[in-house]
Amino acid sequence: MASSEFAKRARATRQPGAPKAGGVKRVLVAADMAKDGVRECQRELLPWLRERVEKVELIEDISAFVAARAQLSKAAAETDLPDLVVVLGGDGAILGAVRAFADAPRPTLGINFGRVGFLASTPESDWREALVGVLAGEGIVEPRMRLEAQIVSPDGAHMRAVALNEVLLARGAAPGMLTISVAVDGDWVADYRADGLIFATPSGSTAHSLSAGGPILFPSMLGVIVTPMSPQGLSYRPIVLHPDSSIELRLKEASGSVLVAVDGQAFHPLHHDDIVRVRRHPIAYPLLAWAKLDPYRRLRDRLGWNQTRYRGDGE
Repeated sequence: MASSEFAKRARATRQPGAPKAGGVKRVLVAADMAKDGVRECQRELLPWLRERVEKVELIEDISAFVAARAQLSKAAAETDLPDLVVVLGGDGAILGAVRAFADAPRPTLGINFGRVGFLASTPESDWREALVGVLAGEGIVEPRMRLEAQIVSPDGAHMRAVALNEVLLARGAAPGMLTISVAVDGDWVADYRADGLIFATPSGSTAHSLSAGGPILFPSMLGVIVTPMSPQGLSYRPIVLHPDSSIELRLKEASGSVLVAVDGQAFHPLHHDDIVRVRRHPIAYPLLAWAKLDPYRRLRDRLGWNQTRYRGDGE
């Protein structure tokens, strides 16, 4: 199969972050052993890698690895890093690996064993071909915009989190809607009355935001999608903000507990007097893509577009 225009353009730009030929000495393999086929794959993949690089490390509990790295000091988190991270699993495993290296992003290739796999772009059957290209310096980097969220309490305490996909404000188990005031760059936008609000990156446009009616953005685009969940009024529509917007959120009404979720993995309670600030993280995350699976093919394969072929269609 000839290189797609996607691959040609990506290689021509020589985007920073792609491993150079001979530059990968240490590989970290993060495996979601709960996924069917992962254990069998890693039995072949590990010795294959050890014949080609100096050091290979296997992580079988991604959640524990994320928690352990969260306890490290900033200096410690930025030392002794792998040259390449290979994730065996689905998008949840990719999100875990990205969280683990949130402050020291590493080139990351996802081998898809999940049901969808927008972030884990390489099919399970093609891991050898994909890794041969990466080790040869032909890896294609898709720099993924991230969001930084801060919850600031009246006493000055604050919590910080980094999201690859989305920051979500949503009600807890109690029934009832929320009223959330949104301001962008100091200008009031609206008081959204809904089950919640999603602030998604282009990567997250195919995740929770999509199921709530949000638009699909090309992965390497820049922008923040604001998508209301089950809004009370039909006039509340998703909007796309400038990537450098400074967003401030205040909870005005809630009938029960309210949570801030980051990539569906970290959950933090939100109180009435808290302020949530969301803005673009200054450093994009270097996800690696498989050259033969351009973003449009990923959409067709993952979302089931054009499943019916017509007479005369090419193969």
